[in-house]
Amino acid sequence: MPAVVVSDGNAPAFEGRTTFYVILCGIIAAFGGFIFGFDNGISGGVIAMDDFLKEFFPIIYEKKKNAHEDNYCKFNDVYLQLFTSSLYLAALVASFIASKVCSSFGRKPTMQIGSMMALLGAAMTAGGKNMGMLILGRIGLGFGVGFANQAVPLFLSEIAHSKIRGSLNILFQLFVTIGIVVASLVNYFCEGLHPNGWRVALGIAGVPAVILFFGSLLITETPTSLIEREKFEQGKQTLKKIRGVDNVDPEYDSLVHASHVAKQVKAPFKKLMKPVSRPPLIISVCLQVFQQFTGINAIIFYAPVLFQTVGFKSNASLLSAVITGLVNVFSTLVSVYLVDRAGRRILLLQACVQMFITQGIIGAIMMAKLTPTSTLSATEGIIVVILVCLFIMSFAWSWGPLGWLIPSETFPLETRTAGFSCAVSMNMLCTFIIAQSFLSMLCTMHAGIFFFFAAWILVMGIFAYFLVPETKGVPIDSIAERVWKQHWFWKRYMVHDYANDSHDDEMNEGT
Repeated sequence: MPAVVVSDGNAPAFEGRTTFYVILCGIIAAFGGFIFGFDNGISGGVIAMDDFLKEFFPIIYEKKKNAHEDNYCKFNDVYLQLFTSSLYLAALVASFIASKVCSSFGRKPTMQIGSMMALLGAAMTAGGKNMGMLILGRIGLGFGVGFANQAVPLFLSEIAHSKIRGSLNILFQLFVTIGIVVASLVNYFCEGLHPNGWRVALGIAGVPAVILFFGSLLITETPTSLIEREKFEQGKQTLKKIRGVDNVDPEYDSLVHASHVAKQVKAPFKKLMKPVSRPPLIISVCLQVFQQFTGINAIIFYAPVLFQTVGFKSNASLLSAVITGLVNVFSTLVSVYLVDRAGRRILLLQACVQMFITQGIIGAIMMAKLTPTSTLSATEGIIVVILVCLFIMSFAWSWGPLGWLIPSETFPLETRTAGFSCAVSMNMLCTFIIAQSFLSMLCTMHAGIFFFFAAWILVMGIFAYFLVPETKGVPIDSIAERVWKQHWFWKRYMVHDYANDSHDDEMNEGT
């Protein structure tokens, strides 16, 4: 491929090519996203399987079979929700541990640890004999997800040239969506494997973990991480390898400078609390909250349950989940194409309009047509599925991938792993809240839950319009100078640059 040159206006030009090796590294690392997506999708299908319910939730099984049971409440059970949500609580805790591992040992070992934890968790859930073993297995998977979600987006952003950083980073979300659709297919076929189809479905979660572990043996560590750990020559050689050119001195010097500044910060989490860190921290945390409160994971987790609620039979509901999963995958490919062309902001704003409309219409149909003991007509059910697809489509090319991309590219090196761990942990916390409460909210609020999520979408659209800046094409270590210091609102927090602020930290520690 032809070489490209990117200049940030102040720093020297950064030369480089989009090499096959970088794409290969990106695909292998993105299997960390596959693990996350598969675990997202598999649990919703498993809790809809009769064999699983009969063994662990016999009361729910009887309620499900009762033709006169409340449509909105027949799956409402705190332990059933805990089976799904325990993974995300564990991932929240794991993300802080993974942040330290990422900084001290590198992005690659963090991914390897995550894959081993995910494999152990998959084995425990597949072989579960009681609720305690199931929950422990989900916690193991959660630690694997926490480590992978911490390391993979950082890895992708750091190996990518600025011209393709958005597209390469979105491989993570693309593989999340592929994991979800594969999980839906697995659920669909395992539904008929009596009585242990649910065990097969949960056990297959170990396959992407194995792929990530052995695949990670083939990929490189990022130059940023190597230089950060004072492996300067190895970092320079790696930079040459992934850029495909010999002239990497300007970019190498920029990374060394960023590493030097980062070394002055002895307490990165404390640094995050300073005004200069507020722009990326506030945006990163808010993006995670908004990403989950679109209602997307409520739909993804419980797509089989949701479609049963509106009248589809068990197998038909799982097939509907496969269809929505495929929409998710192909719409994410749209983001891969557009993110470095159209930019981040336009995708976020367009999606808010589409998601707001579709959530509102879904809520209106269910409020008008779905009573607690009736079902929708076939036509109405199909309309709901189409609207769900339109909702997922808009999320998949916007808030889904950009919720991971923007936090991974906007923190300076000295707070990058710490800041990103805050983003990951907030994502897991909000995911936990939604997973633990959605079925109870559905039971209490009925169709009103869709208006609840629509209100959040309105808020996040306003937030994105006024406070989320464009980062398309800006070198990752030039974000502060070219983005935050130029923004109408965030520039007020940039009264001191990072170097001076780091020097102040050093002076304070010396006294």
